[in-house]
Amino acid sequence: MKKTYYKIYALLAALFYGLSIPVSKVILGELSPYFLSSLVYLGAGFGVMLIKQLFKLNSKKEVSKKWNKHDLPYIIGMIVLDIIAPIVLMFGILSTNASTTALLSNFELVFTAIIALIFFKEQISKRLWLGISIIVMAGITLTLQDNLEFKLTLGTILILIATLSWGLENNLTRVLSVKDPLDIVIIKGLGSGSGALIVSLMLKQVTPNLIYIVLGLLLGFVAYGLSLIFYITAQSKIGASQTSSYFALNPFIGTAIAIIFLNEMISSTYIISLIMMLIGVIIVFKD
Repeated sequence: MKKTYYKIYALLAALFYGLSIPVSKVILGELSPYFLSSLVYLGAGFGVMLIKQLFKLNSKKEVSKKWNKHDLPYIIGMIVLDIIAPIVLMFGILSTNASTTALLSNFELVFTAIIALIFFKEQISKRLWLGISIIVMAGITLTLQDNLEFKLTLGTILILIATLSWGLENNLTRVLSVKDPLDIVIIKGLGSGSGALIVSLMLKQVTPNLIYIVLGLLLGFVAYGLSLIFYITAQSKIGASQTSSYFALNPFIGTAIAIIFLNEMISSTYIISLIMMLIGVIIVFKD
């Protein structure tokens, strides 16, 4: 019975993360992409830091796995990429349906694997190549027009650039994966959020809309903060493989939310792409 609870935690992690794109679409009607990017990361950083202190969620990592000066280049790279990626994504969301954005976010898996192969010499199995190929084909299908003409829009390009940035960031973060994951989120959130806020101030993109500022911070806390806490809790009890399988549902949850609550229309090519993307993701996470 207890394992069932932890499976629910894994699903909640996917649900909370899946909220990020459709809710961002709504908030972007009032706040700039620069400002919202800073808010979601600051919300995650401060939120996780507060929860860690309140509930005494101390790391059980060994002394040898504490932070040191050798981690600094990876931390800087992680923060810089986490400033660039969400800003680019927000601009992509502005010109693309939230449902399409949610599906295209699966390309983060593709770029993460390919970068790991090129720079970290990780082996990619035949099954993983198959999953990656299906995800790419699904992305191509998603860009087809009604007359089956291929059209790569600016929004699609921006989303792919964001997923590429996160793919690179994932590979930098993997070097830090022996550290406390909550500390990583706090560093990411406060570092990247502060960086994006500085950019917002420099470009005069800060809007003093208190309601939407609070919404942006709450979105970051829930989608990036609480999501990770539920993920880590589930992973500690039911294992990384099972937790990842549940968490892989987040783009499809985001798609469902966009269609139901934002009344976004979907085409036949979108449905085909959705099915292909689901198959590709299942293959990747079964590998």
